[in-house]
Amino acid sequence: MTEPLGPPATPTPIPLRPAARRGSRTDAAGRLEQLGPEACDDETLLAALLGDGAAARRAARRLLDRFGSLDRTVRAHPVELRIAGLGAGAALRVTSSVEIGRRVAWASVHEPWLVRTPADAAEPLVDAMGSLEREELRVLLLDTKNVVVGRRTVYRGNLTGSSVRVGEVYRDAVRACAAAVLVVHNHPSGDPTPSGEDLRITAELSEAGRLLDIELLDHLVIGRGRWTSLRSLGALDQSASTMR
Repeated sequence: MTEPLGPPATPTPIPLRPAARRGSRTDAAGRLEQLGPEACDDETLLAALLGDGAAARRAARRLLDRFGSLDRTVRAHPVELRIAGLGAGAALRVTSSVEIGRRVAWASVHEPWLVRTPADAAEPLVDAMGSLEREELRVLLLDTKNVVVGRRTVYRGNLTGSSVRVGEVYRDAVRACAAAVLVVHNHPSGDPTPSGEDLRITAELSEAGRLLDIELLDHLVIGRGRWTSLRSLGALDQSASTMR
C-alpha cells in the first residue's frame, strides 16, 4: 500500500554571511575573516585590534574622530591613547602594531640594503620618517661593502645640539664593529632644510668617526615626502655621486 504523501519538506535556510550580522560579538573579526584585511575599512581594522564587539567598534570610531586618521591614531604615543580612553593593554597593542609593520617591511624589502648614493639610503625611509610627529634620530650600521647590517633609533623627542651625544650615536657601531654609519633624522615641520645645529652636529659626528675609524657616510634630513643629504651639500667634504 502506498503511504500518504506528507507536507513538502522545508528547505534548509542559507545561513547569513557573518558580515551581515551587524552588532554581533564577532563583527570586526567576522568581516576580517570573510573579506580579508585589505577590503576592510579603517574602523573595522582598528576595532579588531582593540578587541571585539560593539565596544571595540565604538572605541575605534572615537579614536579615529579624535586623531583624524588611522595613520595618526596608530602613531600616537601610548599616553595619548590612554587619555583618549584606551586601557594600558589596548594602547600598547596599537603602538606595537606599527613597529611590527615596520619590521616586516624592513625584512621583506631591504634584504640586502646596499647604499651607494644618498638616495639609496633616503628613499626607503622617507615615507615612514616623513610622517612622524616627533623628531627621531636613527643610525644605519654598514659593513665594508656598504650593506646595511643594522639600524638603531638613538633619540626620540626634540633634538638639540645639547641632547645629541656623539658617544650614543656611535655606541652600537663600535659594538658591532661596523665599518661605517649613516645618520638620519626627521623634521616634523616637513621641511628638510638643514638647520645650523644640523650642520654643527654633522661636523662633530664626522670628526668623531675619523677618530674611531668608522666613516660617517652621510647625514640625511627627512621631511614630508622630501629629504636632504648633508653630504650632497658638502658638509662632509666628500663627493655625493657615490659612496666609497
